[in-house]
Amino acid sequence: MGIALLGLTACESDYLETQPEDKMSTSTVLGTTGNAALSLNGICKAMSNQYLSTQGMNGEGTILNWYGTFTGNDGQKCNQTGWAALWNSTYHLRKSSSYLYYPWFYYYKLVSNANGIICNIDAATGPDAEKAFLKAQALTFRAYSFFRLAQLYSFRWKDTQGNTPGIVLRIDQSTGDIAQSTLSETYAQIYADLDEAIKLYGQSGMDRGKDEFYKPALDVAYAIYAKAALTREDWQNAAKYAALARQNHPLMSWSQYKAGFNAPNDEWIWGVYEANDQTLYYYSFYAYIGSNASSSNCRSYPVAISKELIDQIPETDTRRWLYLVPSEEEWAECNSAGRSTGKLYKRAFSEYADRMYSTSLVYGYMQYKLLADFMPGGGSFPLIRAAEMYYTEAEADCHLGKDAEAQQLLFDVTSKFDEAYTKSTKTGDDLLTEVKLYRRFDLFAEGNDWFDYKRWGDTIDRKSIKNGGSFHTQFAVTIKPEDGNNWTWAIPEKETDYNDLIN
Repeated sequence: MGIALLGLTACESDYLETQPEDKMSTSTVLGTTGNAALSLNGICKAMSNQYLSTQGMNGEGTILNWYGTFTGNDGQKCNQTGWAALWNSTYHLRKSSSYLYYPWFYYYKLVSNANGIICNIDAATGPDAEKAFLKAQALTFRAYSFFRLAQLYSFRWKDTQGNTPGIVLRIDQSTGDIAQSTLSETYAQIYADLDEAIKLYGQSGMDRGKDEFYKPALDVAYAIYAKAALTREDWQNAAKYAALARQNHPLMSWSQYKAGFNAPNDEWIWGVYEANDQTLYYYSFYAYIGSNASSSNCRSYPVAISKELIDQIPETDTRRWLYLVPSEEEWAECNSAGRSTGKLYKRAFSEYADRMYSTSLVYGYMQYKLLADFMPGGGSFPLIRAAEMYYTEAEADCHLGKDAEAQQLLFDVTSKFDEAYTKSTKTGDDLLTEVKLYRRFDLFAEGNDWFDYKRWGDTIDRKSIKNGGSFHTQFAVTIKPEDGNNWTWAIPEKETDYNDLIN
């Protein structure tokens, strides 16, 4: 779909606001490297913006929450049963639904803007180093967007080995009909974009500013390469690029880990920026997930971790403290939806008062990991951090038969928060299961859940409270790998009506 290039104007704060292209000519927007840099900032800003006049459709945060966490195996929006059909993955074939269309619209908007820079920067006025760096950043954005689209709108690699049609690869500024590419062709394009970006980052000799965590850079390209290779089951490249991506990103300390995930630190490889003077208010990422947010969506429907998941994590792991794990007595006094007005409620407001809004409802297993930085639910948030790269490398090593290397990686990241953790002696599938367990726990509510379960081909199995789990009965469903169109969102009606080459 043809979506206009973002033009930009500077604002008083350190960030930028967007302006439609029809108010600025292409030559003005991309005629110099300075203006092209403003356009690149506009793509960054597009990752935290409201879309389709719909509350909650807020750029990248929507992808993490609605498509990665709430639809997954390990988390739930307590008692928010009005959204059960979406959380239970029943929308994959509703071609006219805005929920099916939103990721398509959003990521092709990023692709279109990136293509504007890629196709025009060579002719811009400015230093060659700046041209190379900006082109590399735009290629990184395009590769990321194609990767996300493939995760959602293409069948999983392990089922078809990439031989089925998937997304549309728009790699120039044309807006005409174009046929779907196979998943193999899509990954070939993602790899090509990232290879070119990595080369250009090196040629430029430039890097993003110290505080510009929201912009692509060489380590971001490495990290996207690792994520794409893992999803494609290209274990060698997944391990290689995960190791490169995390090189200059030390793992968080405990004090940083429990700080709320709303401000960048050295572990963040890439994130999304949101400041108080440019907040999305009730549309923001944390307005749907932050335990302390003042939005009714968080006060009435907090996010909780699965009892089955956290029960597998030793009590010596300090990260367990970030979840309201009830005692048997406290759990017994909760109602059928897991809500407490008794002992667990009192403990929550005693131990976690600074991580909750004063009128928040209390549910067993609710999370206190993700906190809004400012009300009603604003703050920056990570897209990729070093811990994910540890698990990515470890998972790839399991498939490569490198058990010792995977054991060490798992120890390095887990012992940071659990002094009692000893290096695993498991091998083969048992070791892979342990890596997956800690990945699920450590990255909880960061938007990986559903995407991981899809690529693994693992069944989502949410157990109700009655059956020993912690899910509301309307969320306690089993979703097999072959269900819901193999977890593949259909191509939206808006695209097929526009593009005659789509079947």
